[in-house]
Amino acid sequence: MTKLKLEKNIIVKRLEGIEAELVELKQLSEQEFAIFSAGDGWKLAQFHLHRALEGVFNIGSHILSRLPGAAASQYKEIALKMGENKIVTPEFAKNQLVKMAKYRNRLVHFYAEISPEELYRIIHDDLGDFDVFLTAIKQVLTRPEKFNLEVE
Repeated sequence: MTKLKLEKNIIVKRLEGIEAELVELKQLSEQEFAIFSAGDGWKLAQFHLHRALEGVFNIGSHILSRLPGAAASQYKEIALKMGENKIVTPEFAKNQLVKMAKYRNRLVHFYAEISPEELYRIIHDDLGDFDVFLTAIKQVLTRPEKFNLEVE
């Protein structure tokens, strides 16, 4: 059986996408709350946060699909398996990555319940979780053998 290799170009493109979304989110976080909540700021934050989260779980799914028995289809499962396979630390997977998976689902299915206050807090307090994820994935790309992976 042929072992599938990571498609580096796909992962890098998605990493760049997440980084671009973070730039937008950080710019939105510079707005005062009154401006953020009265204008389109909070709606844009939803959009950019959703895209960044999709990128995280798309990358996670791609990596896991290259590990025997690790493929996952549900976002929470992707988060946990990323920790089980040491792509990210198990603690980060169980805590931050699972929360990110749940929030992605909230953005998609319960978007009408999301408040400007909630998004404002997230873009001020939680964007660092993306940096932890990005660092871990860049480590996978630079040292794939450490994770029993190969890169195209």
